[in-house]
Amino acid sequence: MNAIKKIGILTGGGDCPGLNAVIRAVTKAAISNYGYEVIGYKFGYRGLYNNDFIKLDAQSVSGILHKGGTILYSSNKDNLFDYMVEENGQKIKKDVSDMAVANLKKEGVDVLVVLGGDGTLTSARDFARKGVNVIGVPKTIDNDLSKTDVTFGFNSAVDVVVDALDKLHTTAESHHRIMILEVMGRNAGWIALHAGIAGSADVILIPEIPYSLDGIVAKINERSQRGIPFSIIVVSEGAKEKGGELTVCKIVSDSPDPVRLGGIGNKLALDLEGRIPDHEFRNTVLGHLQRGGITSAYDRLLSTRYGIAAVELIAAGKFGCMVALQDGKMTYAMLEDVIGENKQVDIHSELIYVAKSLGVSFGE
Repeated sequence: MNAIKKIGILTGGGDCPGLNAVIRAVTKAAISNYGYEVIGYKFGYRGLYNNDFIKLDAQSVSGILHKGGTILYSSNKDNLFDYMVEENGQKIKKDVSDMAVANLKKEGVDVLVVLGGDGTLTSARDFARKGVNVIGVPKTIDNDLSKTDVTFGFNSAVDVVVDALDKLHTTAESHHRIMILEVMGRNAGWIALHAGIAGSADVILIPEIPYSLDGIVAKINERSQRGIPFSIIVVSEGAKEKGGELTVCKIVSDSPDPVRLGGIGNKLALDLEGRIPDHEFRNTVLGHLQRGGITSAYDRLLSTRYGIAAVELIAAGKFGCMVALQDGKMTYAMLEDVIGENKQVDIHSELIYVAKSLGVSFGE
């Protein structure tokens, strides 16, 4: 194996707390422990295509550990294997991945470290198939990547949701209202489940357990009969009624993942108002608040561990893989085994049992 001299980093997909912590860890460990040169491509794969990068060193990553977002910026629309370009005055999609590979060779980049979720890591796998030395780092607040116990960014997002639930509780109790909080998660209910338990929700609706309005109504009425005239409902954006369809906010045609979920909270409020007219319902959508702000202490530590482990994989010559946390220890999994396997909540898991033991309803 040729000696590694230079590595590149990029952050793709949605922004996420912990990205800067990983960038910092990779850069500092690569330089201090192995003397590698480090550059960062701007705006994810778009920067790789345009050969748009910055030099990373101890000074450029100083003071970014706690910051959300990414100093390298990001994009969730740039799949270089199906990229929008203009030819002869017309916009068409084509495979421009060879340009990216050429740019890596031009700059002498020996290894590409890719921070991203399923979509971003799918492209990382595809570049690995083209002979690029790739290391993936699992990023997503949704916590839905397989082969790792937890992704960085998830814990910070849960903290945001729990803080919102704490605030909603006081106004719900003051006005005797039913407060609905819609959270992210796509097709996995990890955020709703963890935050719902920690935030003392009465109803938690997740994609893995289709709900019925009867089940939710029964829980609200049961609380009212016990003299508790308010309730808190946490609903994941990918939740759906039994026999129903996903609630889609919009279609983004130029995105590799065009379906944008959203609106389930408002739909649920309208549906329940028709069933329980003597209760007031209010819906709150946290949206991108879950992806921004200060990175939690847990995610700072996890991201740092991921970053250091990525550099160690580079030094060991293990490519085409993703850093993973399994049973509390840092290891790795091959990207070929990670992609396409959505990690969902096990409906028979301990956390589901814990929630039900507390009297939480899943709308069943």
